[in-house]
Formats: sequence, structure tokens, C-alpha cells
Amino acid sequence: MRYVKWTFYTLIALTVFAFLHYVLPQHDIVRITNTDTRRIDFGENSIFWASPDAGTGAAQATRDVKFIETIQQNGRPMVYRNEDTGWIWPPYFKFNSYNLQTEASDLRSTSADPRWVVVTHYGWRNEFFTIFPNAVAVRLAEGPNERIIPWTNIVILTLLAVAGIMLRRMWRQFRERTLDPLFGTAEEVWEDAGDRAGAARRGARTSWGRFKAWLRSLGS
Repeated sequence: MRYVKWTFYTLIALTVFAFLHYVLPQHDIVRITNTDTRRIDFGENSIFWASPDAGTGAAQATRDVKFIETIQQNGRPMVYRNEDTGWIWPPYFKFNSYNLQTEASDLRSTSADPRWVVVTHYGWRNEFFTIFPNAVAVRLAEGPNERIIPWTNIVILTLLAVAGIMLRRMWRQFRERTLDPLFGTAEEVWEDAGDRAGAARRGARTSWGRFKAWLRSLGS
């Protein structure tokens, strides 16, 4: 049972880690090479795409999606989608995808004369499932080696840790004040009932023994 318990806890921890890694903001220093709009037919991976841009029609099986194409410092390509998140999850309240596309277009550069930019995004890039991170902000970087401190993530994770500690303390107090006395009383009642049952069995055996002895005395 110990292995089952720790396996269960590990799965929960991995799920929480993956969830936070997906929704919390991340920062990449890249060089923008192109901006584009493509028609996308959504399939099994539709859960990894945001809702239509604010003010447009309802969600459909196919629609235009804006993309920002970049090159990372190691020379590998990275493509971001540029979609509004609106008021739904995750709560980035992003309504400026058109403005962001314009800013990204203005920051394009070549390898001969690179302009490094910081792209803030959430989500993952997976080529097999055709998943793209969603860019939420872009700005000119101080340089390719700019140090970025993720203050937002630090604050959110700190608040979550504090909330987790408080919930754990509340649960322990609830268990000590409510559950433990309740189960302790139930255990005492169960043990008392077991003692009475044992006494009854012993009494029954004693009475039966006396009855058999009486029968034997009659036969003699």
C-alpha cells in the first residue's frame, strides 16, 4: 500500500507541475523573422487553441490564426500563435492580438542585423501534435543575454505555497478536533462491543459446560 500511496501522490504532483508549467508565463529571447495568418482546421488538438479573437464569430472548426515566426539564439526555429484569450482560461485577459501582430511585424530582423526581442507566452510547442505556445506580449530586448527574472511566477507560486500550507494546517486541525475524536469514539464503541461479545461467548461456553456436567450427573 505504501507504493500505491506514493505513486498516487507522484501522479498528482506531476499533474500540478504540468498544469502550472503550461499556464504560467514564460519568456524567450528570440529574433522575429516573419508574421503570418493561416487558416487552421482544428482537430483532436483543439483543446490547445484559444477562443476566437474578441468581437469575432463563435468558435468554429476552422478559422484564421495569426502566427509569429522566430529564430532562437541556438538557431532553432520557434513559432508562436497569437490568439486572444478573452475572459476564459487561462486568465491573461488578452484582447490585443491584432496590435501584438503589428508590434511583432515591426520588430522583424535578419541574421545579418539581428534585433533580439523578448516574447512572453504560455503553453508548449509540440511538432507531433501541432501545438504552439500563445504569445501574449513582445518587446525589444536589451540584448541576447538579457537576464529575465520571472516575478509573476515567483509571486503566484509563493501564494500557492502559502495557500497550500494554510490548507494543510486547517485540515490537520479539522482532523485532530473532529475526525480523530469521532473515529476514536467509534473505535472505543467497537472495542466495547467486542469485549461484550467476548464476555457473552465466554458466558455461553461456561453455561453450556455446566449444562453438560448436569447431564452427566443425571446419567451417573
